[in-house]
Amino acid sequence: MTHVITQSCCNDAACTAVCPVDCIQPAPGTPGFAAAEMLYIDPATCIDCGCCVPECPVDAIRPDVDLPPSLAHFAQLNAGYFDGRRPGPVPPRSVRAPSLALDRRLRVAVVGAGPAGLYAALDLLETGGSGVAVDVYDRLPTPGGLIRYGVAPDHPSTKLAAEAFAVHARDPGLRFRFGVEVGTDVTPAELARAHDAVVYAVGAAGARSIGVPGEDLPGSLPAARFVAWYNGHPEAGDRDVDLSGTRAVVIGNGNVALDVARVLVSDPALLATTDMAGHALDALGRSRIREVLVVGRRGPLQAAFTTAELTALERVPGVDVLADREELALTPAEQRLLAADPVLRARYEVLLRLATRPPGGPARKRIRLRFLARPVRVLGSDAVTGVRLRRQEKRDVDGVVTFRPAGTTSTVGAGLVLGSVGYLTPPLPGLPYDADRGVVRNADGRVVDGSGRAVPGAYVVGWAKRGPSGVIGTNKHCAAVTAGHLRADAAAGRLTPPEEPPQWLDALLAERCDRLTDWAGWRRLDRHERAAGQAVGRPRVKVTSLPDIWRIAGRAG
Repeated sequence: MTHVITQSCCNDAACTAVCPVDCIQPAPGTPGFAAAEMLYIDPATCIDCGCCVPECPVDAIRPDVDLPPSLAHFAQLNAGYFDGRRPGPVPPRSVRAPSLALDRRLRVAVVGAGPAGLYAALDLLETGGSGVAVDVYDRLPTPGGLIRYGVAPDHPSTKLAAEAFAVHARDPGLRFRFGVEVGTDVTPAELARAHDAVVYAVGAAGARSIGVPGEDLPGSLPAARFVAWYNGHPEAGDRDVDLSGTRAVVIGNGNVALDVARVLVSDPALLATTDMAGHALDALGRSRIREVLVVGRRGPLQAAFTTAELTALERVPGVDVLADREELALTPAEQRLLAADPVLRARYEVLLRLATRPPGGPARKRIRLRFLARPVRVLGSDAVTGVRLRRQEKRDVDGVVTFRPAGTTSTVGAGLVLGSVGYLTPPLPGLPYDADRGVVRNADGRVVDGSGRAVPGAYVVGWAKRGPSGVIGTNKHCAAVTAGHLRADAAAGRLTPPEEPPQWLDALLAERCDRLTDWAGWRRLDRHERAAGQAVGRPRVKVTSLPDIWRIAGRAG
């Protein structure tokens, strides 16, 4: 028997540290870890000790003999990763002990209570012990960030990562202040006056434009806004999205694009067992959408979705997932790339299977994966009626695959267009900004000015640091790198001690913030939502109105 890592893998990588035979790859510090879709267990070297199972925060590791049919293909996916390769040397492990030895307590602010910010806070507390105090600020009254408002409702295992953070929330060195918007309620300079260092984990809430005429028409919106809507983000509102048409088009082919396509054609009765927002459940119950086109401008090997998310589409009841065999053709350079990469090969084999599978009957809904098609216009006058696509062609130039528009265009009728071409971090007043990358300007987590000089005491983690890449657990390694720089700067005396005591900032926030709550307030809201969910057979019923959230959470003590 061996163990298998399945779809809900979040790349937290805690499992790699306890494996006695280093059979879980790629591990932090090894090639490929930062860009890995997921982690894999080598069946040839796994000794079935089970040490990794309790370490996984999202219950993604299972014995191969206990895999249900819906997850059975992950055994082959894990084994396939090691085709032609064996685990390389793993960097030496060491037991982490408090490593900061200062003559005073270090005070750190973390801006953002999503996974990146919480990983950073926990890393600093773990390595600093009682010598570090961390205050976490967030503009929303709820922690979790991407876990609460980004992960698809039908992926409940992925949301379990939030429970791992909750275990540490009562650390005496950790304090939460929800309802504080940095840049509005308090400036970065004021925050710096009361802390030795500030770590910005503000995420990437902005959506990149698809950049074509007509994208501002009613019925055309960023996929990020649609995700926030069905996940009950309080700033997304409960206004219905128009689902009266029979076809939707999603521009882009990353994991978010597959998420929204899957949600649009899923059985509302199944979604009703999740924590999806009530207003979204009502709207999807009335939806007339029968087909979703997921459109990518490049080829199948360049698609950004993962194998795990692609195979998840196949398991949606009552839905056919289709691809065009002609659009899956590969150039010689792509064939060489495919031969050298088992992860890419596994994903391509799934696409080939979809391209040869005959569609079901007319009663079934469809997701159609399109490649080599670039949007040139969203059609309509008062509302969306369709999308005009231009065919792309590809060829090898000096061994590199290139893409360029071909002459032919086609029109696809649709009543809903969702742009899913990436996220960016909006500029934060008082912080250097890299407009080209859409991130806080930084050098490996140290915030830098326009000339590349480090801004003393300012750091960044997560998507605001590296752009929208990776999964939840990717932020753990990302945060550890930034926290390491912060510790090094503290040890070298490069951090300026706070000018003001904590009470000064507390008084400032009490005066400026209309609403302010803490972890105890979040727990009141959490209990309320879980109790409401238990009454109707759901994990929780989310409160989506800000006034109601504040009423239930109450003010900070």
